[in-house]
Amino acid sequence: MENQMAAACDDSCAGSEVNIENVRSKLIPETTALQLADLFKALGDPTRVKMIHALVQSELCVHDLTQVLGMGQSAVSHQLRLLRNMRIVKRRKVGKTVYYSLDDDHVEQIFLLTLQHLKHE
Repeated sequence: MENQMAAACDDSCAGSEVNIENVRSKLIPETTALQLADLFKALGDPTRVKMIHALVQSELCVHDLTQVLGMGQSAVSHQLRLLRNMRIVKRRKVGKTVYYSLDDDHVEQIFLLTLQHLKHE
């Protein structure tokens, strides 16, 4: 196990030269912090990550996603509903078929940047 740095400052630390009140005044509001945390929770499930990665590649219907992920339709639909509620994916209906895609370019950028970060050494 690696040596880990303590989360606390040394006893002799008097703080930095940063204006703490200035930093505090620029913090995001609590509701925004909660929304951001919820987004990362949604991305914190391996099944949903695989689903998003499939949708980065192409718009897909539920049947396509069941085949790609090797999951049942009800499980895929459940995950898609959660992702839709979080505005991560959107749907488009053509006749009786519903196609899913990422909600916007921001979702793709977040996903791809995170993936790139993981590959970075």
